[in-house]
Amino acid sequence: MSTNGHPDQESNTEFGSDADTAVTAATAIESAGFVRVITRADGDALAASGLLTAALSATNTPFQVTVGRTIAERTERATCRADTADASDELTVVFGTVDEPAREHAIRLDSDERPATLAAADTVRELGSRDSDDSSSPAETRTQTPTDDPPGPEPTLDPVLALAGLVAAGVDPGAGESEWVLESARERGLVERRPGVAVPTADPVDGLAHSTRLRAPWSGDLEATREALSPTGLDLDQPETFDGDDHRTLGSLVALDVVGADDATETAATSIQRVLRPYAITSDEYAFVTVGGYAAVLEATARAEPGTGAALAMGLDAREPALAAWRAYGSRAHAALESASTGRYDGLFVVGIDDGPVEAVAQIALAYRSPEPTVLAVGSGEAALATRETGPSSGSIAATVEAIVRDLADDGVQAAYDVGHRCGYLRFGAAESASEPASAADPDSQDAVTVADESTIIAAVRGHY
Repeated sequence: MSTNGHPDQESNTEFGSDADTAVTAATAIESAGFVRVITRADGDALAASGLLTAALSATNTPFQVTVGRTIAERTERATCRADTADASDELTVVFGTVDEPAREHAIRLDSDERPATLAAADTVRELGSRDSDDSSSPAETRTQTPTDDPPGPEPTLDPVLALAGLVAAGVDPGAGESEWVLESARERGLVERRPGVAVPTADPVDGLAHSTRLRAPWSGDLEATREALSPTGLDLDQPETFDGDDHRTLGSLVALDVVGADDATETAATSIQRVLRPYAITSDEYAFVTVGGYAAVLEATARAEPGTGAALAMGLDAREPALAAWRAYGSRAHAALESASTGRYDGLFVVGIDDGPVEAVAQIALAYRSPEPTVLAVGSGEAALATRETGPSSGSIAATVEAIVRDLADDGVQAAYDVGHRCGYLRFGAAESASEPASAADPDSQDAVTVADESTIIAAVRGHY
C-alpha cells in the first residue's frame, strides 16, 4: 500500500521490467478515484498522456493532465498534493524523469531508454480499455470530471496517436516494439504509405514552409517555398487532386533542395529520408494528413502551447490552435537558424540564437547542419542539447545534462533542466521551484542567482564533450 492508499503500488516505483510497470500501474489506476497525469513537454509524452486519458475516459475515471517543462516542475506538481487529507484515492502518473521526492508518491510509466508512448500503450492494453475522448479546460492543465453516464463499451487503443508519439520519439513506424501498433493501424484502414513528404497539412506550401523536420533554403518563408515548388508544375492550390506521382515529384524536389543547400552536411541525406514516403492518415476523423505531420504538431504544442497540446492529445477539437502554434514554432525556429552564430568544437557544434525555440533549433541543426554528433543551441535564458550518438559507448544524455547543471551551480548559475530521448533542455537563471520566479531572488543576498551568458553555458557543456 502506497502513501496514497493504492494497493499493490510500491513506494519506490522503479519497477524491474516494462511488463511489471504496466501491471502495477493498471492495478493502481483501476482503484483510483482520480488520476493526475504529469507529462514531459515533448510529443512522445504528450501522445502517451492522450492514450492513457482515453482509457480513463472510457472507464469514467476523472483525471487531470499537466505538462511540466522541467524535472523540478514535474517533481513539485507530483508531490504538492500528496499529503492532503482528501488525496487517499488519488493517483499521480508521470511521464518523464522526476526527482526522488516524487517517486514516493507517483508512478512513472516510462523510462529513459523507452518511449513513453509504448509504456502508455502497454498500460492501456493491461487495463483492457482503450481510446475515447472528452475533457476541457484552458492553459497547461486539463481536467476531466465524471458524468452520470455509465462507461461505454471498451474502445480500442488509438494506433494513429500512438504512431505519432513514436515518430516524435524518433522511432520509425513499425520498428522494433512498435510493429503491432503499425499493423493495428493498417488493419483498421487508418494509414497507408505513399510517396511525398510528412507534413500535417494538405497544403504543401504551408506544410513544407513551417516544417521543423527538414531544412531547405526556403524553409520558414511561404512565398519562397511556393516559388521553389513551382517547377513541379503542380497546382499547389488543389492538393486534393494529387496522385502518387504528384506526391513523388514533390518529394523529389524537396529532397534535392535539402541536400543541395550550401550549408547542408552529409547527414542531411539521411535525415530527409525519415521525412519522405510518409504514412498518410486515411481517416477523416483525424486532424492531420500524415503521421509524421501529427508528430510535428504534438512536438511543437508540447513546448510552445502545452494546454493546446494536451487538448489535442486528448482528442478535443484543437486543430486550428494547434496548427497556429506549429506554424509559429516552425517560423521562429527557421528564422533563428537564419541569423544564428555557429561554432565548432571537437564533438560539439554550437548554435547561438537571439530568439527562438532552442529544442527545435538544436534538432534541425543536428539533422541538417552539424558536422559534429552533438549540437548545443543557446538562446536567451535557455539552451538545448541534441545528439545523434546512441549505444553504450555514447553515455547517458541524462547524466551529461545533470553534470552540466552541477558545473553551472559551481559557477553560481542556477539552472532547471529536463532530459528526453537523445536531447536535453536547460533553463538557466531560473528558480528551481515551479512556483518561484527567478526574479524573486534578492540580488543582494548570498543566494542570488547568477544569470549566465552564452560563453558560460558553452564552457560548461564543452567540459563533457
